[in-house]
Amino acid sequence: MAVLASALFGLGACSSLPESGPSAQDVQQQQLTGDQELRYEVVDIDPWVVQALRRRGYESFSARFGDRTLSPEPVIGVGDSVTVTIWEATSGGLFSAPIVADKIGAGSNSAMIPEQVVGRDGGITVPYAGRIHVAGKTTRAVQATVEKALEGKAIEPQVLVSVSRPVSNSVSVGGEVTAGARVPLSVKGDRLLDVLASAGGVRAPVNETFVELSRGSTTSRMPLLTIIANPSENIYLRPNDVLTLVR
Repeated sequence: MAVLASALFGLGACSSLPESGPSAQDVQQQQLTGDQELRYEVVDIDPWVVQALRRRGYESFSARFGDRTLSPEPVIGVGDSVTVTIWEATSGGLFSAPIVADKIGAGSNSAMIPEQVVGRDGGITVPYAGRIHVAGKTTRAVQATVEKALEGKAIEPQVLVSVSRPVSNSVSVGGEVTAGARVPLSVKGDRLLDVLASAGGVRAPVNETFVELSRGSTTSRMPLLTIIANPSENIYLRPNDVLTLVR
């Protein structure tokens, strides 16, 4: 009898403990009596629901985005910072030091155009060549364009174009990462885990982290552990992709 009384007392005590959150009845009653729209649906968790959730599984980056190949060769885009260096065959030209009386060159036969940002018109300015359209072109193509524009003005010009700050050919990384940043993509191509490593890695435990990838109007999310365990999900990223780490 004493044991039964103790058990009954324990049950009564449990009913008096504070609740950790609203009950299903509270949610339904609030929606019926309040002026808010029906925003919640209460579902009983039974074995059938559990089995259905197990079969659902997670999304797949490989299936959703469908590209496990290298991205095309990077091209210059609007917002990138570009430098141009021009060499001439001999001194005394537009971009080289003049020849002194003893016919010996007094300085370098080259000149570097200061860094400039590609404008919204897709162009940069090169002295004596004018406005050069560079957006959507490789550095090699721009070099040939500048050399042709300087023909007859400079002495056998040779041009080197480099992108010092690639804004358009980068991936934005944010959320639960050590250092959120815009990570430039290399010419060799970078997979998802490569970009995360460049951002300093994740702050949250790996088993509690989800990776959300947005490309254009498409967004997909999957566990970081799945990407690590399944190399086919470690896809190559594309310029302007957005990675968000969620705990």
